[in-house]
Amino acid sequence: MSTEDDNDLIFKALSHRTRRHVCDLLKLEPLTTGMLCDRLPEIDRCTVMQHLKVLEEAGLVVAEKRGRERWNHLDALPILAIHERWIGPYAAYAASMLGKLNALASQFQRP
Repeated sequence: MSTEDDNDLIFKALSHRTRRHVCDLLKLEPLTTGMLCDRLPEIDRCTVMQHLKVLEEAGLVVAEKRGRERWNHLDALPILAIHERWIGPYAAYAASMLGKLNALASQFQRP
């Protein structure tokens, strides 16, 4: 699968409000599927599992089986790759400009 195909899966996964909410929950700590269902009472277990499947296919969630439980972990590396592709260069430029501004401002400070 190409990088562009991977990006399509990531953007598709993050395009849905519920999946973004699941990522927010998993950002705090790994959760079992049952725990996620408890935190998302407005949707049924089957729908939670469908959302998890989309997130897994995009590489944003990694599931670990422990006995009868399925623990879900957020994998933020795909989001980091997107950040580095589009935001990183601008962030580096902004940091560089702030450094130049700081140096210029220090020239005008009174002794």
